[in-house]
Amino acid sequence: MSLLEGLNPQQQAAVAHHGGPLLVVAGAGSGKTRVLTRRIAYLMAERGVAPFEILAITFTNKAAGEMKERVAALVGNRAKAMWVSTFHSACVRILRQEAVKLGYSNTFTIYDQADSLRLIQLVMKDLNLDPKRYSARAVQSLISNAKNELQGPADYLDGTQNHFEQTAAEVYAIYQKRLGGANAMDFDDLIMKSVELLRRFPDSRARYRSRFRHVLVDEYQDTNHAQYALIRELVGDDMEGIPAAELCVVGDADQSIYGFRGATIRNILQFEEDYPNATTILLEQNYRSTQNILSAANAVIAKNESRKEKNLWSEAGSGPLLTGYVAENEHDEAEFVRDEILRLRQENLSKPGDTAVFYRTNAQSRVFEEVFMRATIPYKVVGGVRFYERKEVKDLLAYLRVIANPDDEVSLRRIINTPKRGIGDRAIDGVSEIAQREGTSLWQAMSRINDSDIPARSIAAIDTFVSLIIALRTLSEAKTKPSVIAAAVLEQSGLLDELKNSGDPQDEVRVENLEELVAVAEEYEESEVDEGEEISLAGFLEDVALVADSDEIPEGEDHGGVVTLMTLHTAKGLEFPTVFLTGMEEGVFPHSRSLGEKKELEEERRLAYVGLTRAQRQLYVSRAEYRSAWGAPNYNPASRFLDEIPTDIIKWNHGGDRAYSSVKTTRRFNAPPPKPTGKKSVTMELNPGDRVTHDTFGLGTVIAVTGEGDKAEATIDFGGYGQKRLLLRYAPVGKL
Repeated sequence: MSLLEGLNPQQQAAVAHHGGPLLVVAGAGSGKTRVLTRRIAYLMAERGVAPFEILAITFTNKAAGEMKERVAALVGNRAKAMWVSTFHSACVRILRQEAVKLGYSNTFTIYDQADSLRLIQLVMKDLNLDPKRYSARAVQSLISNAKNELQGPADYLDGTQNHFEQTAAEVYAIYQKRLGGANAMDFDDLIMKSVELLRRFPDSRARYRSRFRHVLVDEYQDTNHAQYALIRELVGDDMEGIPAAELCVVGDADQSIYGFRGATIRNILQFEEDYPNATTILLEQNYRSTQNILSAANAVIAKNESRKEKNLWSEAGSGPLLTGYVAENEHDEAEFVRDEILRLRQENLSKPGDTAVFYRTNAQSRVFEEVFMRATIPYKVVGGVRFYERKEVKDLLAYLRVIANPDDEVSLRRIINTPKRGIGDRAIDGVSEIAQREGTSLWQAMSRINDSDIPARSIAAIDTFVSLIIALRTLSEAKTKPSVIAAAVLEQSGLLDELKNSGDPQDEVRVENLEELVAVAEEYEESEVDEGEEISLAGFLEDVALVADSDEIPEGEDHGGVVTLMTLHTAKGLEFPTVFLTGMEEGVFPHSRSLGEKKELEEERRLAYVGLTRAQRQLYVSRAEYRSAWGAPNYNPASRFLDEIPTDIIKWNHGGDRAYSSVKTTRRFNAPPPKPTGKKSVTMELNPGDRVTHDTFGLGTVIAVTGEGDKAEATIDFGGYGQKRLLLRYAPVGKL
């Protein structure tokens, strides 16, 4: 088939464009992925471009994998020779080859956010900084922002404006030295160091500019300054004897919602200033939503001043009117959503799996979860604790990272006494003093502790631990499969026994998570064999480190009859036949932090635009007249975004107008009491005979209750899972 077949005229022009830089302004649902994949295929099939000359950048590993598969379906397996990856993955591939020039070995470790935070905490402890006065997370955020702006410690110090920033600059300088000493880079370093490499070393710059003749970037509106600089360095210009690469960026300034992560909307708004000979193509035909939904989105986003004007349109027809609902409170709002989901299912208009409920902040999900649970509506909250952020998973990964790179101080400190093996903080501090005195790593200092003042019992425990790591490193050196190494760590370290011998039912889930990580390693091994790549522990750890949060978001077809609850920021890039956009009140959405700040308010409006354009056919918008806040009602006016939707495309209902007012009357009396404020804890009260539901074990019956307050425990019969004894203060149990 022709690679231009089935495309509208604007899409065809974007696919076939030849020559200078190209900006494709792709409105929501306008087929940008199709354009990108067809363009890549067109470059190879029609213009004779070799796959290895193409670099395509996406924002998630999942999107990169899908793009590669779609291009391969069009032009065959040679597409696998392309670089299609995230910014971070592309930079890792460059740095694995070139890091020696920057003073790193090619086996450097990648620190994730938690590892980075731990090292910052260690630095702050060494500086005797009061953690109550100086938040490690706040310092981490300032350092990350500095790196996104390509500012090293000295540059950042020059621009500090207050004492807190000056303190952060001091931490930054030491933190960066400690990273280097551990042969480690954090996520922000991956891009900053790549830019440094290309700017400092002409031979490296020439190598990659000569190789990548075509650079394509998806979601360009979400790039930060460092990412922007990386693209400029890779594309180059005609002045160094190598012609500039052909650049194609795709994005939509109206969907730029990640300013809080450092994304710079100027990158896309000023593309034509950065590249004066650029061509701009607008994709305005929408293939996702009905015209009424698009008219609402167009009207809301039109109120933003700093934007390139465009108007989404659809051939799908007007579709049903939007439904607006004014609820009495957040419980009324959640129960309206519940009743509509049940009605749509009963009338075969929409299944729960076709449905998403959006809200501005994570805390808003609680009331929907309560209501859905009581109505036995299956749901999934996208968010919460992700797989790779769970303690037991991070513990096992830390072991694997130390096996791959024993100089990785953060990982080493995490596992040295996990599970407990008699190596206390004082012993670790003693080893740390040796390392600092001798200018060596913590690992190297462990082999010199026999002549130190550390107690003999601790020395023996450290020696046993070192022997364990050395034995496990031998497996890695023998190129043993990562899944086998992981299984050996679980067996030899005692991690698995500690969980299996525990009486806590949650530890059964933790064992399953560890088993799942071994399965992840097996999947990595299979994929590397398919790609013809070498299997290695370092390669597996690299894959795991580069998994983005958004890669865990379920696709629409995978919902399996489950209503999806998520924040608006998480919803970007997804689509659902039915969408409930809730909490549309001033101070809630737009968020109170944005009120009075034009730049912040414009980003909130873009967030509303993203939420509205996720809907394919049914779109509901709702607000509450008041919400509980610290036990008292908080009254908020309607969101300005609601006022901006044309009145002729929305039908409004109010709590008192509901057809099922009898349900509403009941709910007024059943609304849960306000939560107590302050530090007082609340433990659920249960009695023998009560029916409950548990996240893991499902439905159960209370057999006995002992203790009281925070010490209350319940023995619950969960049928096939048997009787479980749960500490109610922490157990994920809901009373039916």
